[in-house]
Amino acid sequence: MLSVTPIPALSDNYIWLMRQDTSPEVCVVDPGDAEPVVRILEQEDLTLGTILVTHHHPDHIGGLPQLIDRYSPRVIGPDNSAIDGLTERVGKGDTCRVMGRRFDVHEVPGHTLDHIAFFTAGIPPLLFCGDTLFAAGCGRLFEGSPEQMYRSLQILAALPDDTLVFAAHEYTLANLRFAQAADPNNRDVADAIVEAQRARDLDRPTLPSHLAREKRINPFLRCGDPDVRATAARHGDTDTDQATFTTLRAWKDSF
Repeated sequence: MLSVTPIPALSDNYIWLMRQDTSPEVCVVDPGDAEPVVRILEQEDLTLGTILVTHHHPDHIGGLPQLIDRYSPRVIGPDNSAIDGLTERVGKGDTCRVMGRRFDVHEVPGHTLDHIAFFTAGIPPLLFCGDTLFAAGCGRLFEGSPEQMYRSLQILAALPDDTLVFAAHEYTLANLRFAQAADPNNRDVADAIVEAQRARDLDRPTLPSHLAREKRINPFLRCGDPDVRATAARHGDTDTDQATFTTLRAWKDSF
């Protein structure tokens, strides 16, 4: 059975660790720091077989040199020369097998131009989406356009509702505060704030999220909702769903 656990890293990153019960070989996703990964591997007598990389930002690849030098893993990531050490460069439509599961690669530009996400169907389906989709939020637009990010989120939103969403940062409470401002009558958002605060008070992660839940609480996936549009209209254009997204993203940047 495949299990996924978070390795807290840096200030608010999660490095996701996948393992099978029957094997000591594991996979990690977006290792921005090598030290916490090495610590877990040594404590639990595990070996690092594969690394998945979603994009080139240092807090997602900073641990690659040390991990590659120490374990010589397979390293799969986007076709970007800025990422050293990749053994497989993948993009739209590609697949790879990791931990006995087939992963589909989706190109999801917006946060960065090279951003990809890894999705595997199963019970349950799993999505490793880096900094594209967060619990109750989405990534900042450092390189891509609002149009690109909107389309990327639509790609992810079309995945099965029971998909577990493994985002790369513990941003949930801050995102929910914005979600409540953007969607003030949404009872699901209010409930999610209570749940997330309880988890953080116990020093527990708020992730993974569920895609079906994101469709209820994430304003960036609810651009067609009349209440979200009415609130966003105070801050900019809401003539279309994409325009509403653009307005919400700009508002969130200064929220």
